[in-house]
Amino acid sequence: MLRRHLPLLFLVAALLPLSASAEEEEASPASTTAYVEMKPSFVGTIGTGPRIQYLKADVALRTEDPAAVAKIEYHDPLIRNALVTLFARQTVDDLVSLEGKEALRARALEAVQTVLTEEEGAPLVDDLLFTNLIVQ
Repeated sequence: MLRRHLPLLFLVAALLPLSASAEEEEASPASTTAYVEMKPSFVGTIGTGPRIQYLKADVALRTEDPAAVAKIEYHDPLIRNALVTLFARQTVDDLVSLEGKEALRARALEAVQTVLTEEEGAPLVDDLLFTNLIVQ
């Protein structure tokens, strides 16, 4: 008798994990967070002096409004211009410490929010993240 019901037991065993994951998905709220990667990387010279020093930064912008992604991408040239200008004013001494890097991140977020507020009437971006930051 067990042999006759064996295929049914396998089917039930296979479907149990699927029903559990469906229940978990329904229980967890849908995330509205979206990230906009600024591509290509920001690469440029920084500081003044006889020795050329470089900064490379990969930037991601976080927004809680998925509808803002298209607006952020549309204003990419203005955002990039503001960030390139900000990054060019840095020196290696400004960026050697963790506090200096965090201060740059905060100023970069403020610059992005200023551009978007001027263009869209709202800052749209909730946070700015350096996914890579190299100074040499």
